[in-house]
Amino acid sequence: MRNLISSGSTFEHDIGYSRAVVDGDWVFVSGTTGFDYITMTIAEDVVEQAEQCLRNIAHALEQAGASFSDVVRVRYILPHAEDFPACWPVLRRVFGEIRPAATMIAAGLSDPRMKIEIEVTARRSTAA
Repeated sequence: MRNLISSGSTFEHDIGYSRAVVDGDWVFVSGTTGFDYITMTIAEDVVEQAEQCLRNIAHALEQAGASFSDVVRVRYILPHAEDFPACWPVLRRVFGEIRPAATMIAAGLSDPRMKIEIEVTARRSTAA
């Protein structure tokens, strides 16, 4: 069974995608930036953006009947690779015990205010 999850972000409507797609036990969370989707604001600091990315992802996972403990793959995308080490403590707090497969990519993002984007794939331990 396929289920589409929205955060309410205007980006989802304008571009045409879902925050997450649930397909069976699999949960695919789209690349998620540090925007607060309620206020559509974004912090200037990369660490604060990483924290907001994780809050946004946690919300999508929760809606999908999953949690961070179900994450099997994470991708980090940053325009400036040198910003990545500053985010490690935040990322370790969430993923340190889970230890998903991970990739970090340095690439431009669609808005110059965005300093990090995080995408995860999870496999729910039990069907919701």
